[in-house]
Amino acid sequence: MSRILIEGGIPLSGVADVHGAKNAVLPILAATVLNEGVNVIHNCPNLRDVNITLEMLKYLGANVQREGDTLTIDTRGRLGNHIPEKLMRQLRSSIVFMGAILARNKRAKISAPGGCELGPRPIDLHIKALKELGVKIRETHGYIFCNGLGMEGKEIHLSFPSVGATENIMLAACLAKGKTIIQNVAKEPEIEDLAAYLNKMGAKISGAGTSRIVIDGVERLDAAEHRVMPDRIVATTYLCCAAVTGGSVEIRKVIPDHLSASLSCLRDCGCEIAVGRDWVKLKAPGRLHSVSDITTMPYPGFPTDAQSMFLAMLCTAEGTSIIKETIFESRFKLVEELVRMGADVTVDGRIAVVRGVPKLSGADVSAADLRGGAALVVAGLAAEGMTEVENPHFIDRGYEQLEETLTLLGAKIKRLLD
Repeated sequence: MSRILIEGGIPLSGVADVHGAKNAVLPILAATVLNEGVNVIHNCPNLRDVNITLEMLKYLGANVQREGDTLTIDTRGRLGNHIPEKLMRQLRSSIVFMGAILARNKRAKISAPGGCELGPRPIDLHIKALKELGVKIRETHGYIFCNGLGMEGKEIHLSFPSVGATENIMLAACLAKGKTIIQNVAKEPEIEDLAAYLNKMGAKISGAGTSRIVIDGVERLDAAEHRVMPDRIVATTYLCCAAVTGGSVEIRKVIPDHLSASLSCLRDCGCEIAVGRDWVKLKAPGRLHSVSDITTMPYPGFPTDAQSMFLAMLCTAEGTSIIKETIFESRFKLVEELVRMGADVTVDGRIAVVRGVPKLSGADVSAADLRGGAALVVAGLAAEGMTEVENPHFIDRGYEQLEETLTLLGAKIKRLLD
């Protein structure tokens, strides 16, 4: 069992690069199933979630090779239509394989997906949408059996702009007969990245990034080469680390427009922000200011994946901050750990009241999910003394060499192996 050891109280400074986006690369890897060719995907981070996805592709029969941050995925020949439970239960986003396998083989057998325990994240929207496309679905003994022989384009309205459901419909509809129109879809940049890759393969998708996506089904798709977008949540994490320590950093290889909501909140906290074509510079004040209201919303609103980092950062801000979580009901599990470090946070349902304290104290804390784990690192960088974060494997799901990057920025942080 490894753990991360942090000596806090050191202002971060310097330059750091952001790796490819976890939430973009996973559906793109699933999309390689749609063609019979050799796909080349660049800027793929070496993450636990990515490696699990690659194991799924190998199980289906694809050949996978990695060289640096480039993955070559050969999907020629026959691919299977079943992913075992032991793989599905490790990763929530694995559900997108349902749409991809259906489009390729017209049949799929998968189990319910797993991932971080953030409260109910039902796949009802996925199943309902696929049924509207003509897929016959049967659920029994923990497995979902899908028959897509009669799949054809339809108009679908999502009751909630679910990212995963939007991706699944896009993957399934690319090779369906006729036109599919999806209303009230997710607008996240990762949706646009998936659409860009699919269109390179020969798909006909328009409207990605808006609330209405139109897909004209085609008979076949071809292999393509693509570069994954930068990870906006990783970029936000680095900025929060600098802000909470009173530091000054430049974060490169980013798309600043994707960070608008987070940058606005950082400005409200008193940080000086400058942006360029692919970089963001932050200079923090001596002590951060509180923020009256942070409410998580689907993109372009404030991202739920960034909420934990801001909560940790605001623990030492001057004044009282209010954070409202509208997406996942269990995002506040890290509060108990922050309180161990001296934070003054009260949770009432989906609302957290953060009363800033002058300082946090280092303590032994434990990560319970990906973003909560990253938030504990943020808190540890600000705390006096030593902080030890257990269960860093959660952090490894979405951050490539986090300790190494923070060390380059001047942090005293290292991983200990038992």
